[in-house]
Amino acid sequence: MSDRGDTITITGNVATPPELKRTPGGVVITTFRVARSLRRYNRETGAWSDAGANFYTVSAYRTLAEHAHHSLQTGDRVILTGHLRVRDWDNGTRKGTAVEIDADAIGHDLRWGTTTFVRDSRGATIDAARDLPREAEEDAWAAPGVDSASSGTEGEDAPPALVGAGSASSSADGDETPF
Repeated sequence: MSDRGDTITITGNVATPPELKRTPGGVVITTFRVARSLRRYNRETGAWSDAGANFYTVSAYRTLAEHAHHSLQTGDRVILTGHLRVRDWDNGTRKGTAVEIDADAIGHDLRWGTTTFVRDSRGATIDAARDLPREAEEDAWAAPGVDSASSGTEGEDAPPALVGAGSASSSADGDETPF
C-alpha cells in the first residue's frame, strides 16, 4: 500500500510563476504556489469578509508538469486534486510548516473564465500542438477507427454521432442522455 498522503481537491489562484525543473534522471517537475482565499460570514454586518489565505506548494510530474508549465500563469484560477503532504522544516534560523500537494490533475476553474483545450497527441511536443491548424485540431478529436466522413452526420443540424454509446438509450430528438 502506498503512503502518498491524503487526497485533497482545492480551488485557488496560481500565486507564483510555474517553474519547470528536471531531475538528474530526466523526470520533469513543475512547481508553483496556489493561494486559497478564506472568507467568513459576519452575522453582525450580514456580509462576507476576507479572513486570510492558505498557501500550498504544488508539484506536478512528467506530462502533467509539461502541460501545467505551458498552460498556467500567475493569477489563473485553478482547481486541482492531489495528495497532501504536511511537513515541518527548520533552516537553522527559522522553523515552519510546509503544506504541499503532489498534483494528480490540474485545470482552469471555468466558473471564472474560459480556456481552450488542445489535446496532446502521443509523441508530439506541446509547442507543435499549439501550432496545429484548426482542421488538424478537429481531426485530433475524431474517435480512433472512425472515418469522419461516415460519422452519420449529414448536415450541420444533425446531432453528433455517439461512438460506442449504443442506440438503445439515445433518442432522435436529444431529450435523453446516452449515459
